[in-house]
Amino acid sequence: MTLTLTLLLATLIGVSLGLLGGGGSILTVPILTYVAGLPPKEAIAASLFVVGATSALSAITHARAGRVRWRTGLIFGTAGMAGAFGGGILGGYLPGAVLMTAFALMMVATSIAMLRGRRAARSEDPSPGELPTLKIVLEGLAVGLATGLIGAGGGFLVVPALALLGGLPMPVAVGTSLVVIALKSFAGLAGYLSSVSLDWLLVGGVTLAALVGSLAGARLAGHFPEAALRKGFGIFVLVMGVVVLIQELPGAASAVVAIVAALLTLGAGACRLVVPSCPLRPSPVSS
Repeated sequence: MTLTLTLLLATLIGVSLGLLGGGGSILTVPILTYVAGLPPKEAIAASLFVVGATSALSAITHARAGRVRWRTGLIFGTAGMAGAFGGGILGGYLPGAVLMTAFALMMVATSIAMLRGRRAARSEDPSPGELPTLKIVLEGLAVGLATGLIGAGGGFLVVPALALLGGLPMPVAVGTSLVVIALKSFAGLAGYLSSVSLDWLLVGGVTLAALVGSLAGARLAGHFPEAALRKGFGIFVLVMGVVVLIQELPGAASAVVAIVAALLTLGAGACRLVVPSCPLRPSPVSS
């Protein structure tokens, strides 16, 4: 029963990656930890393989639809591989609770950035989405380190970096992020395998289920409005981050997190509905 539930949930990992260009590790780590019963380090290492394989397949579908910026993706991904390999080695020596708490905090911070946004994609740019090489390398190293260290920071860090900092349209940021995620995930896995062993039968089953879901997600990606994708992605990451925090923190601290999250949710809803200058309201799109 546990294996069946794990495989069914793994299909959602693929749908998330194919549709949003991220969310795979956000789903994979909790599923493998809380459903399949793997220790945090093994779950993180396994998630890197699952997400890497699924991202590579989804990237092919996006590339055929013209939603990949190859120069940006390959440079970002190559730099990220170096950071991910080092992060994977370091993560193997840190306590599991520390890794999962860092995982959750990063999710919350990134979700807030996605929900607020920074600027709309600049359609007047002569070569939209092609960032300066140095900027791509620095961002790739930082995001890669996070990916290797906690098995996360794939799409939910790469998509904001490409969409918010690089000004790529959301569908293109999604497609490009998948190339980056595949490269970084396998590099992070290589780092973790120096100190962690995996149940490859379980990992293979989860990967196969995720691959099936990714095909459906990638086909749906071009049929949703950009703003809806970004907001839905941000809300999803925020909810999952709070859930993981509640699971990992001691009893009193987890209760405080739950109460604060509920109050912030009510406050955010009131802000959007009542306050005209609320930063959570949609930003006007520049022509």
